[in-house]
Amino acid sequence: MADISQQLQEQVLQARAGGEKLNIVGGGTKAFIGREPSADAGTLNVGEHTGIVDYHPVELVMTVRAGTPLSDIEAALAEQGQALHFEPPHFGPESTIGGTLACNLSGPGRPWAGSVRDQVLGIRLLNGKGEHLRFGGEVMKNVAGYDVSRLQAGALGTLGLITEISLKVMPGPAASLTLVQDMAIDEVLHYMNSRAAEPKPITAACWVDGKVYLRLSGAKTAVEATAEKWSGDVMEKGEAFWRSVQDMQHEFFADKGEPLWRFSVGSTAANPAIEGKWFIDWAGSQRWFRGAAELGDMEPLARAAGGQVSLFRGGDRSGEVMHSQPNALKTIQRRVKASFDPDGIFNPGRLYSWL
Repeated sequence: MADISQQLQEQVLQARAGGEKLNIVGGGTKAFIGREPSADAGTLNVGEHTGIVDYHPVELVMTVRAGTPLSDIEAALAEQGQALHFEPPHFGPESTIGGTLACNLSGPGRPWAGSVRDQVLGIRLLNGKGEHLRFGGEVMKNVAGYDVSRLQAGALGTLGLITEISLKVMPGPAASLTLVQDMAIDEVLHYMNSRAAEPKPITAACWVDGKVYLRLSGAKTAVEATAEKWSGDVMEKGEAFWRSVQDMQHEFFADKGEPLWRFSVGSTAANPAIEGKWFIDWAGSQRWFRGAAELGDMEPLARAAGGQVSLFRGGDRSGEVMHSQPNALKTIQRRVKASFDPDGIFNPGRLYSWL
């Protein structure tokens, strides 16, 4: 455990005074997300800013420094029978909570348990002026007019350096099992959405390689009763399967030289008509595609399905990798960036080339 916030603040002030840029690095496991880091920027390393600042199991609240490894947080919660319900992916043992929030990463239970963005109560943030500020939670109101804590989700560090995060935590389920059965891709979207609409303890639903997987979690009686009513075989190693999905260690995600695309779309929308390999998660609202393609060709497919697409991993990352934004939204994003980081110090061009 170490509080290095003062050193981080001094580095930001020095960078501002010297007209330098800074690439924010934590555990280094998410460097593949977003555009390529600027080669002309220095490194602002938050990986040593670690430790659990406060934890109240009865109140279901934990405050941690941004560089704290996810594994440390989950170990402390497990001792109290609690967990992070947004199931953050571990891309390695060094994966941190700060990077998870900055990249807005959540696991297979997202539609039912909420995202990391939904679980954040408050943060501490170093802005581009070197000011160390508190926002959200029980600390202070967002007097700047922004929900600053949640605004960091998916910003890829472009709005400032997150130094501390307060989170909601939840009790772990009393029982859990997974049902699996064969199903064609053209049938599975209707099936998963129908199951998700029932008042049953479903907490994850995905499809890959011709099989649909449903996870049931909660009270033992409710889980067992639902399993008896629904079709499908009980999977022997269901927990290991969902862990592989959460950490993107499933065979589908293995790096085979093909770009990995992420579609965030309407759960009932027809699957985009493009030839390649698919992994359907979140009961249809998150769909992964493996294959060579151009962002400009993928965006119309995403819009037709009511959502957006991004180049998640691999491919050419020197160009744009996020879904393009309309001019009005670009203007808002530039203004928000200027409010928090007027000199453009943090992660230049990491999210978009124009930000």
